[in-house]
Amino acid sequence: QVTLVESGGGLVQAGGSLRLSCAASGRTFSRHPMGWFRQAPGKEREFVAAIGSSGLTTKYADSVKGRFTISRDNAKNTVYLQMNSLNTEDTAVYYCAAKKQYESVGAGGKADEYTYWGQGTQVTVSS
Repeated sequence: QVTLVESGGGLVQAGGSLRLSCAASGRTFSRHPMGWFRQAPGKEREFVAAIGSSGLTTKYADSVKGRFTISRDNAKNTVYLQMNSLNTEDTAVYYCAAKKQYESVGAGGKADEYTYWGQGTQVTVSS
């Protein structure tokens, strides 16, 4: 069982930056591929970024490529999402998710491939 807790959301002006963190419980964190998803009001949850268990493999949605960076610190049981050049379309609740241990990160983008989810953190970008 993995429990995920996101933090770092908030209100930021367009063009600004935020770093989200997701702290995981348990001893198996380093074996789990991790992902970030987001959901804006009235829209479906969408993939943002994913990272393999070792951190060597990363995947990004086209909408955030070049602006967002996913990383992880297995010693701290934490995955991060550095978000730069934010715009109003990035406004959403951001969720951290984990696949089962030893699974491949794959393409990273399918929400139903992730077993564990955090409760989300709100990111609001003002114009």
